[in-house]
Amino acid sequence: MKAERQALLDDASLVGRAWCTAYTAQVDGWLQSLFAAATRDPAPKGLALLATGGYGRAELAPESDIDVLLLHTGQADVAGVAERLWYPIWDAGLKLGHAVRTPKEAIGLAADDLDTATSLLSVRHLAGAADLTADVGAAAARQWEKRGKRWLGQLGRSVGERHEHAGEVAFLLEPDLKEGRGGLRDVHALGWASAARALLLDDDVELLDAAYLVLLDARVELHRRTGRPGDHLLLQEQDGVAAALGHSSADDLMRAVSGAARTIAWTSDDTWARVASVLRGPLSRSSRRDRPLGRGIVLRDGEVHVTPETVPAEDPALVLRAATAAAEGATTIDRASLDVLAEEAPPLPDPWPGEARTLLAELLLAGRPAIRVIEALDQRGLWLRVLPEWAPTRSHPQRNAYHRFTVDRHLVEAAVGAAALADRVPRPDLLVIGTLLHDIGKGRPGDHTVVGMELVRAIGRRMGFDGPDVDTLVAMVEHHLLLPDVATRRDLDDPATIEFVAKAAGDGSTLELLAALTEADSLATGPAAWGGWKAGLVTDLVERTAHVLAGGDLADVRRDVFPSVEHLALMATGEQVLDGRDDTLTVVTRDRPGVFSKVAGVLALHGLAVLGANAYSDDAGVALARFRVESSYGPVVPWDRVRSDLQRVFAGRLALQARLDDRARTYGSRRVTAGSPARTGVSFDNRASASATVVDVQAPDSVGLLHRITRAFAELELDIRKALVSTVGHQVLDAFYVRDGTGAKVTDDVLLAELERAILHAVRSGPE
Repeated sequence: MKAERQALLDDASLVGRAWCTAYTAQVDGWLQSLFAAATRDPAPKGLALLATGGYGRAELAPESDIDVLLLHTGQADVAGVAERLWYPIWDAGLKLGHAVRTPKEAIGLAADDLDTATSLLSVRHLAGAADLTADVGAAAARQWEKRGKRWLGQLGRSVGERHEHAGEVAFLLEPDLKEGRGGLRDVHALGWASAARALLLDDDVELLDAAYLVLLDARVELHRRTGRPGDHLLLQEQDGVAAALGHSSADDLMRAVSGAARTIAWTSDDTWARVASVLRGPLSRSSRRDRPLGRGIVLRDGEVHVTPETVPAEDPALVLRAATAAAEGATTIDRASLDVLAEEAPPLPDPWPGEARTLLAELLLAGRPAIRVIEALDQRGLWLRVLPEWAPTRSHPQRNAYHRFTVDRHLVEAAVGAAALADRVPRPDLLVIGTLLHDIGKGRPGDHTVVGMELVRAIGRRMGFDGPDVDTLVAMVEHHLLLPDVATRRDLDDPATIEFVAKAAGDGSTLELLAALTEADSLATGPAAWGGWKAGLVTDLVERTAHVLAGGDLADVRRDVFPSVEHLALMATGEQVLDGRDDTLTVVTRDRPGVFSKVAGVLALHGLAVLGANAYSDDAGVALARFRVESSYGPVVPWDRVRSDLQRVFAGRLALQARLDDRARTYGSRRVTAGSPARTGVSFDNRASASATVVDVQAPDSVGLLHRITRAFAELELDIRKALVSTVGHQVLDAFYVRDGTGAKVTDDVLLAELERAILHAVRSGPE
């Protein structure tokens, strides 16, 4: 059996269901021979071997359990038969799920245990008395149908609980293909539910089967590649699985997985909504009455219906009218109406009807209920009739740890998130529509911002916005990353920074829209994209820029003067100061090469990530540096230990690099969780500041990286005046304001080239 199984694993011509069918047949033949040897009777009476669960469905993946049930009517030697059956399976190194029961015991357990009840719904005869298998299968089906209402309620609850635990297959970076929402188990649950009541619609069966095969293909190849039973499609396996299945790339694979999972999830939601309706029983007479909601639509039985006399082909705005009514009522468009719209509704014309633009804004302003409604439109092909430019974004993966959603879902999440911020801006309609379209260029060749600007200019005109409004929408796309990038990577105390942002925004209204877009975009991106620190920086930047746009003096924007009077007083003492409080470390010491680098190294040694830093030195040779940090071990920073190591490193009594290397070997570099390697690059900007050269560095994160990079500055005798440090997923995005030995900007091309060489070497010399 081992050799035959390995030959099947090596056969690359078989994938997905075809592989499962071949493996199931292989295991069937083997177990039938084992059964014959164990019973010593080619046709034993009152004894049968049944396949259950996934094996019963003939869907054995490479690392699936072989689930079997030995049925008997009381034979004395059943224990011996079982022993002669089970041990060869275990000896072959296969995972076995087994039970020995009488028909009465099996049906009795299925009366009270959901897992047993569902496993008996897919029993398949393997060997022995076929009548025994048929009787148990029929009895289990009758019992399931008889107790259908009870089982449907329990099954529906278990589906919801599983989704909470396993998350979304469609949108997770590393989805659970089996247990996640939209996964294989959801299709199994729908099959079980339909065994109790005829619930699946004819169209759904074909769509579900096609989607199911996509996930089953991926699961089989995942098992085959890893040799493990896990169902999480991890990043490091996606390229290999994609190649085995004939996809051009892992992105192609994940787009297919996402699309299939969304079909399964939407069909599951729709079906379980009908189950809930059945379990609730008939509505009262008043609830069944039609309540008009607008031209051609009514509320009936809690759902939005298209009236029978309405002709969708003659009413281009009908789709958006029905969708907006459903979202505003936190309900859905009923399935029959969706099907009518899918068959008859035309694409929106160019230009749109007058009400369509208003309806789209109102749909998005309804907030989170709009997500479910838009997903329904998308599943039935209606969303593309509203926005044909949406197609390349649909299920387009963003394979990095920073984003949690596919591009299209991210845009919808961001738009409904922006709805919650609508009271901050003078034009809520521009806010939600601009947010919906801010990444519309993704999925197409070229820079997504440049491509998106061209698309949005055409879309805005088609929607019927006037020239200035179209320009605003285009500006939202062009500058959707402006505020977070500047806030985290530029000195907000430098007037040049505020002047740059003010010029880009152009006016206060656009600035307000960009601020709300930034927050909504960040929150929809993922937990790493927004937090108190970043929100505070963006708010500060917006307030300073708004002051300038309102006619305020550019000189007024400098608020956090560094060094302060207190800092200068500390420097005047001539004594070394190492003061750690809350999240800030202040260092006053004799100025010497590498002070910044040594402090950064000690902080890394204690698991402290530097978020930002300022540095200053005076003519007397005293250096001052202030570091804001974040601890990887919780809110309490071990300042006593940090101070002790700083004293040792400044005294030349701490082997800092050796200790950092030891830490890197112990903890390793940060786990890479992106679909592609982090970018590495160095760039210089002599226009961003009036007094310093800005050096931007992006690189994969690793232990002691900031220490190594800043040591490169010290080797070339460059003075770091300010550092802005951030980590996005597994990639660092650092900006350093530096001056040469004379206190001037660094303009020597030869020196800049050497600095780039030194920084890249520092990045590449880190831990693997």
